[in-house]
Amino acid sequence: MISTVVWGTGNVGRAAIRAVEAHPALKLAHVLVHDPRKVGRDAGGLAGIGRDLGVAATDDIDAVLATAPGAVVYAASGDIRPDEALADIARAVRTGAVVVTPALYALYDQRGAPPELREPVLAAIADGGGSLFVSGVDPGWGNDVLPLLISGLGTEVEVIRCQEIFDYSTYDQPDSVRHLIGMGHPMEYEPLMLAASIPTMVWGGQIRLMARALGVELDDIRETMARRPLETTVTTRTMGEFEAGTQGAVRFEVQGIVEGEPRIVIEHITRIHPSCAPDWPAPPDGAGAHRVIIEGRPRIEVTVEATDEDENRSAGGNATAVGRLVNAIDWLVDAEPGLYDALDVPLRPATGRLGRKQS
Repeated sequence: MISTVVWGTGNVGRAAIRAVEAHPALKLAHVLVHDPRKVGRDAGGLAGIGRDLGVAATDDIDAVLATAPGAVVYAASGDIRPDEALADIARAVRTGAVVVTPALYALYDQRGAPPELREPVLAAIADGGGSLFVSGVDPGWGNDVLPLLISGLGTEVEVIRCQEIFDYSTYDQPDSVRHLIGMGHPMEYEPLMLAASIPTMVWGGQIRLMARALGVELDDIRETMARRPLETTVTTRTMGEFEAGTQGAVRFEVQGIVEGEPRIVIEHITRIHPSCAPDWPAPPDGAGAHRVIIEGRPRIEVTVEATDEDENRSAGGNATAVGRLVNAIDWLVDAEPGLYDALDVPLRPATGRLGRKQS
């Protein structure tokens, strides 16, 4: 079995522990945490599995990497600490481990990534013989392999649109939701994630990846942005109160322009409460969904709803994104050392897991 480390136990890390524990080819060896209150706690409790796994969380990175694990699921955030995340990941790759992560946006399309990001990873691969596969937590499969697969069912394809539609009132990520995205801040506040060029920095790699697979040349990548205020004060279960008049919903597009027209589009529609921007697209259940729309002949629309952690749609999206990463580990271990993207790594079936339950 492949000795596997889960690094981080937030929204992504909890799902990663569950995915590693369920995989018949992987063995959860260590869990790395930053919060001293989590040190010594059993991984099963941290992941909400309902039973102990016999793996105590630790913050001793040196000791864990010294064991030369076969794989590392890097689940720590790279949103507000991209340089630190890159250094951590290169360090793990240098030990010879296969590393999978959603943390480095620019490596979604690793061939087009800037040299200052790509070269440290390639140097670590050359030094240690490890590998790296990066796929998005939004989730990546919804912006690459799923739309590309569905596009092959059409006779004529005019536009490929990938949508994430979520109510984040149950999402326990206040730094990202409040400060990076701006929910609950005055409308004059300028959230980093919504600043001009930032959506392209995050999702442009997936646009380029799809264009490469489709064999088309991009003229440009453009952005659109719309924000709406809350009409009334709302209270969320996980992040507290959001006042009337503050930002309550965001809708933006990252558009791949082909021959002057937006042909490959990644669209995000996020709310802190379903009452905000009711005229915008909403998920079937009111909580969250991922949708791919192929405008063409025939018109094809596929909506994916995933639930995890007490029917939480946001957690379900995290879990499927993590599943894509964790289920690639054994394939990557058998492959040559290298830097991989979603077009390189096949989507794997759940071999050996049909009917198995964790608790």
